[in-house]
Amino acid sequence: MSELLQIGSPNERPRRPRADELNLRFSEAAVVELDALISHYPNLKACILPALWLAQREYGGFLSGEAIAEVAYRLKRSYAEVEGVATFYSLYNTAHAPGRHKLELCTCLSCHVNGAWDLRDYLVRKLGIRHGETTEDGLFTLEEVECLNACDRAPLMQVGDQYYGPLDEAKMDALLEELRSTDESTVVQYAASVVNVQLRKEERP
Repeated sequence: MSELLQIGSPNERPRRPRADELNLRFSEAAVVELDALISHYPNLKACILPALWLAQREYGGFLSGEAIAEVAYRLKRSYAEVEGVATFYSLYNTAHAPGRHKLELCTCLSCHVNGAWDLRDYLVRKLGIRHGETTEDGLFTLEEVECLNACDRAPLMQVGDQYYGPLDEAKMDALLEELRSTDESTVVQYAASVVNVQLRKEERP
């Protein structure tokens, strides 16, 4: 079995909560935002993607079974349909709960020839984790990703909604120290940014 298939614990999806177990966790502000998002689309099904971003923010950066069930409930869709959408796209965190900061290191061609694999190996040694794993303190999750479309800054890494590059070991060390001192989760912040982009100014709480 490949390393990729072993991500998480061990690739088991949370079971669907029963109706009597459903614990709705969207804040009042999130419900208002969801209503605004729904108004942008011709039907509830079309709102699944933005609703999942909202859920990823509200559930601390992880689309658990409970988060997916809440989206299904609020959009009047089946759990299977919403889970199928969530697990199709890699930007949604469904395989495992990420750390406070997800380090998405590009390992495609331009980054590869500019030292991305050496940086990957450096991060593995420094943080003690491999692809798809999270440090014991819950701060960092490391993921190797496909092209981030900023080859002029290779080797490149995305953290939250920010790109960092070109990187070397010294710049990587400085970035990790900066992130260690950041209390806010860049995973949650990224989801919040995606939600805000889809809302008109007057629709934001």
